[in-house]
Amino acid sequence: MPTEYEAKVLDIDPATVAALILDAGGRSLGEREMRRYVYDIVPGDMTKWVRLRDTGTESTLTIKQIAHDGIDGTHEVEVTVSDFEATNELLALLGFSPKSYQESRRASYELDGAQLEIDQWPMIPPYLEIESDSREHVIAVAEQLGYKEEELTGENTMKVYARYGIDLAAIEQLRF
Repeated sequence: MPTEYEAKVLDIDPATVAALILDAGGRSLGEREMRRYVYDIVPGDMTKWVRLRDTGTESTLTIKQIAHDGIDGTHEVEVTVSDFEATNELLALLGFSPKSYQESRRASYELDGAQLEIDQWPMIPPYLEIESDSREHVIAVAEQLGYKEEELTGENTMKVYARYGIDLAAIEQLRF
């Protein structure tokens, strides 16, 4: 599985971070609401799962596997699918039933070849996600915005929720 290089900066002010990105020469790619279904591959295994996501402009089916919490700790394989609801039905026919439905809001940016996302999820403070083609580039873009490497986390969303005392696995419907 290909490695995903991404890190989060937690508990941000979206307007301040958007201004930092734009002031550094970044460009806005727009805002959207997203929805997703999450499915267990092996019940109880929190290190590997299937995600069906509708970004507002496309739907994708992804298998994610967490090796560790570092910037390079997630591996994923993703394909575009033509229909969010039909893909959910197809997965049901294959024996998968979603363990949860989740919604989030995302403002996307590009800066020096990196994808930056200001994500807002129910019940937790917003965070910035930086994704690029190498660990070093993720750190360099973060530093360009004034964040030190020790302020970055590679934790997945479930662990981010746990930081705020919320068991995301226990929430079947995560909506605004």
